[in-house]
Amino acid sequence: MRPMPVLLRLIGVVQVFFGVLFVLAPTRAGDVLGLGDQPPGWVPWLFVMLGARFLGFGAGMFWAARDPAAHVGWIDAMIGVQVLDWIGTLAFLASGSVPLPNVASAVVLPVVFVAGLLWWHPRRQAHAVPVTG
Repeated sequence: MRPMPVLLRLIGVVQVFFGVLFVLAPTRAGDVLGLGDQPPGWVPWLFVMLGARFLGFGAGMFWAARDPAAHVGWIDAMIGVQVLDWIGTLAFLASGSVPLPNVASAVVLPVVFVAGLLWWHPRRQAHAVPVTG
């Protein structure tokens, strides 16, 4: 099995997991993130909106896994999302707004995902020179 479709499916699973959590249990998602007992009333609404986007990107990753070269737009969009997620996470960690144990996956997974997406990117693979022995 080729690595890019496997990576895209893994990213899809992570996206769908968070999408389901945020859509079906937004209050529980707030607990996981350490928001405390009384977050503002609009937080669950925002989590449902975020969850819908997680589900959309999860579906996009599964579509892209079937034919990565035909779905480069989804791959590029996910790279952009993951880079912005990572920068935002680091900024909020640096300011002390969020504790590391609550956002550890947002520190590690974007680096892993972006590295893999760039390494196995269809455009990069199309320009790779085959090594002969």
